[in-house]
Amino acid sequence: MRILLVEDDAALGEGIRVALKPEAYTVDWVQDGASALHALTHEDFALAVLDLGLPRMDGLQVLQRLRAAANPVPVLVLTARDATSDRIAGLDAGADDYLVKPFDVDELKARIRALLRRSANRAQPVLHHGEVVLDPVNQQVSYRGQPVVLQRKEFLLLHELLTQPGRVLTRDRLQQALYGWGEEAESNTLEVHIHHLRRKLFPELIRTVRGVGYLADKA
Repeated sequence: MRILLVEDDAALGEGIRVALKPEAYTVDWVQDGASALHALTHEDFALAVLDLGLPRMDGLQVLQRLRAAANPVPVLVLTARDATSDRIAGLDAGADDYLVKPFDVDELKARIRALLRRSANRAQPVLHHGEVVLDPVNQQVSYRGQPVVLQRKEFLLLHELLTQPGRVLTRDRLQQALYGWGEEAESNTLEVHIHHLRRKLFPELIRTVRGVGYLADKA
């Protein structure tokens, strides 16, 4: 799942990005409100973590414009503005949750999980593909009723493919799901992850479309 982190404090932003990386998230990070609005308008994210005191455009404005455009992405406001009036303004503007700095990283992770569960309950919480079951919120996969242990990027890749069964996804699209902005991927990394998924589940799960990409056939 892709998360957009919007934080202008470089040290804090890097700390949050590093803390979230071991989870099954691909974290993209921007440092101003205008870039955040552009990213959320033109790309798909499962959730946004949004500071309010941002350069170029205040976080509250970003939130208001998102909701005015009927963008439903869950937004967790993460800010030093701790007055009750600020909390009310953030929630009224469309925030799904509000966490005040300084904060505990474990609480941030728990709130992200809670928002993703809520969001999943509005759509399809669990993906079923034949005998493969993928729970995106609890980050669990099973095959024929038995748990399957996947590495983080294997999980992200499988989730991306099973979300759109029958559709060919290009290499660029899949790499975007696996790697945040600025992360470098070796040329054969995607193929390695595909190989591991086929071995851990079953070979026919993922089909190669030569010169284009990969797909999971409709179950």
